[in-house]
Amino acid sequence: MYFYALIGVGLFSVGLYALINYAHLLRKILALNVMGSGIFLILIALAKRTGETQPDVVPHAMVITGIVVAVSATALALTLMLKLAAETGRAELSEKDRD
Repeated sequence: MYFYALIGVGLFSVGLYALINYAHLLRKILALNVMGSGIFLILIALAKRTGETQPDVVPHAMVITGIVVAVSATALALTLMLKLAAETGRAELSEKDRD
């Protein structure tokens, strides 16, 4: 159980590292998705178990809702990135845009 939580923390850390270090917007969007996947894995791993073998359903419902929201947010972010690339000819943030 805690193994999956540690893997989730690792995924979140890798995503945060990529989000900070890369300037290309597609890599940033992918990093946000990796971070979200880490959070989902942590929520599932830490779902409180009752006396039976049935896990708590509330964290699972939250994760399913979060996945739907993450897919929608990713589609919006990719659309905005494509519009930015069409307008400026590049899909990266410049140094002055990052500040």
